[in-house]
This record gives sequence, C-alpha cells and structure tokens, in this order.
Amino acid sequence: MNQEHSGSGDPAKSLELLWRRRPQSTRGPRPALNVDQIVEAALRVADAEGLAAMSMRRVADELGVGAMTLYRYVPGKGELLDVMLDTVYGELPRRAVPGDWRAALEEVARENRELYLRHPWLLQVATSRPPLGPNVMAKYEWELSAVEGIGLTDVEMDATVALVNGFVHGAVRTDVEARQVIQRSGMTDKEWWLAHVPHLDQISDLAKFPLAARVGTTVGNEFDAPYDPDHAFEYGLQRVLDGVFALVANRSTPES
Repeated sequence: MNQEHSGSGDPAKSLELLWRRRPQSTRGPRPALNVDQIVEAALRVADAEGLAAMSMRRVADELGVGAMTLYRYVPGKGELLDVMLDTVYGELPRRAVPGDWRAALEEVARENRELYLRHPWLLQVATSRPPLGPNVMAKYEWELSAVEGIGLTDVEMDATVALVNGFVHGAVRTDVEARQVIQRSGMTDKEWWLAHVPHLDQISDLAKFPLAARVGTTVGNEFDAPYDPDHAFEYGLQRVLDGVFALVANRSTPES
C-alpha cells in the first residue's frame, strides 16, 4: 500500500479548514462550491478507487469543475487529506456502553474496526501527526473516557488507547488484504484451501513438520481456510484486554 501522512500540509491553513475558520472572500461571484462538498467528493473517490487515485484533479473531475477551482477552497492535497480524516472520524457513534472499562474498550475497538472496513484507505494514512480537528479531538476524548478513573496515569491512559488502536489497525489490515485477494482472484478462501490441500498431501513430507501439519489441518478444518479474520480479531482483542486487566489489577492490589 502507498503511504500518505496526515499533518503534511500547512499547519495554519489545515487548522482553518478543520475548524471551518478559513476566511472567505467577499468579492467576486458567489462561490459555487464549499469545503464540505469537496471533502464529500474526495471521500467518494478514495472509498471507490483508493487513496492513490485521490488527487486534486480527480476530485475536481468528480465535481465537474476545473482543478484550479478547488484551490479557492482548499490549499492542497495535504490539507484536504486532514479534513477527510477528521470527517470520517465523525462517523464514529462513540456509544457509551453499560459495564466496566473492559466493555468500553471493546466498544472502542469494534467501532474503529468498522470505520476501517468502511474506509479501507485509512490504512494508507500514517497518523503519528494527527489532524487536530473537532472530530479527532472528540474521538480521543471518547477513547480516553473508557479508561478514566481505573488507576492508570495519564501517560498510561494514552498508551492503552494507542495499544488498542494499534491492534485494531494491524488486524484490519490483514482483514482488508484477505478481502482484496478474494476480489482479485475470484476465489474464496475455502475454494483456495480445498484446491491446495490434496496436492500438498501428495507432494510434501508432512512428517518433517508434525506441529505445522497438525495445527494447520485443525485450523483449516475449523474455518475452511488457513486464516479467519473475525476469529483473529476477537481472540487478539481479548488477549490485549487481558493485559490491560493485569495492569489495572496490579494497581488496585495493596502493597504488602
């Protein structure tokens, strides 16, 4: 995947766009477009064709205007990408769930996973310098609220949220790649598995790899595939949360 970076545009102009504070000229003809329309068009392109296809010219084509027209509203692709990210983060329901911090962190993970699956191009954006827009801030506030008051320091709260989001990012990347393989090959994982297993049995010496043969066969029979993204996500998420539980429990245990 080609990698883009958030926060690559002009900071002042990007923040003006994110918070819709960019000054509008009062001279000349009435504007034919607005920032929201441009962002919606850019999202349509990215969702349908991938982030590599999302250029200022391609977005202009989507809107039926010349490329130079967009620059009246958006300084460039870097700033546009920041607003796209902030906009899709606004799709998160940010539901409050009954139960303890674990249930809340599970909800954080599941909502983020669904967002990635709706917009796979998000996987192509490195966000170590996140766009500091209203929806990014609201997302961070909601995620932190899952671990507020459970005995962690502020740094640990941030690291815990980052840990969960990092797990989701990795799990969804594998999920998306698996879906793309099915689309491109026209063959389901089950069909691929059934096509390979008989030949593998004939040409390989599985006695040399007893663990691989046993476990691989068990997994293949369980999922009709060598890998199941849903199972991997659920299993991995619970193990991550087990680790957080151990940390929280250690904090709440009185010193002897």
